[in-house]
Amino acid sequence: MSIEVAVRISAQLGEGPTWDHSSSTLLWVDILASEVHRYAPARDDDAVLVLPQHVGAAKPRAMGGIVCNLRDGIALVDRDGTKSWLVYWARDGVRGNDAGIDPSGRLWAGTMRYDQAADEGWLARITGEGAAKVMVDKVNTSNGVGWSPDGTLMYYIDTPTRRIDVFDFDNAAGTVSNRRPLTHVGNTDGWPDGLTVDADGCVWVALWGGHAVRRYTPEGELDREIELPVDQPTACCFGGQDFTDLYVTSARTGLSDQALMDRQLNGSVLVLPGAGAGVPGTAFAG
Repeated sequence: MSIEVAVRISAQLGEGPTWDHSSSTLLWVDILASEVHRYAPARDDDAVLVLPQHVGAAKPRAMGGIVCNLRDGIALVDRDGTKSWLVYWARDGVRGNDAGIDPSGRLWAGTMRYDQAADEGWLARITGEGAAKVMVDKVNTSNGVGWSPDGTLMYYIDTPTRRIDVFDFDNAAGTVSNRRPLTHVGNTDGWPDGLTVDADGCVWVALWGGHAVRRYTPEGELDREIELPVDQPTACCFGGQDFTDLYVTSARTGLSDQALMDRQLNGSVLVLPGAGAGVPGTAFAG
């Protein structure tokens, strides 16, 4: 498997890669730097938008611009750079983290405490009109969220549980039910972080501290593991012209000087050409 460097950068906490097929670019964030990046592979250009708060995720909008999961809530950024709150839910010590968009264009945005000391985070569903509802509560570190190709299942990671969970998903109603584990990640294998679902319905997950991405079948069986030249892979998504390139973000935060010296790609965005077959995502309906 070929592993290439898409963006050679020293991101503190690179996260949330999302392929915007309307512009053939990769959206990703550096959470602790409050930066949204838009990488254009055709030009080898990585443009940066600096926001006034830590940003857990940035996703494309159907009407243009982006929607962002910020420290204090959900914000819209228009094409001309105009910023506005869609949902404001500020809580001391809590910030936005990973997010996903369901097949009907609703945003599912997660939160976590900065100190990760208690289960005070949540996963909320936000419509294009700004109606927000907590769908999963008592979350520690809300991370990967994604949907099966047929839209009947939702996958979700609360990292400290070391599980990838699966829910039954009612797309018409935008509701989840029957939560159960799809699989567990072993204590010595790293921590499950961001995920994406491929055209076969298999779940790809980045392993923080595990130097790898894994692919699990819809039955939860480990199908593939790819070692990476970074210590803390954070999330992954498919992109490129035919959605076969797997992009993986990574982080430098918390690593020792020796680890940063040994693996100088920590913080960079990697790409694995031809890793699998992805599914085009849905833009936020707002």
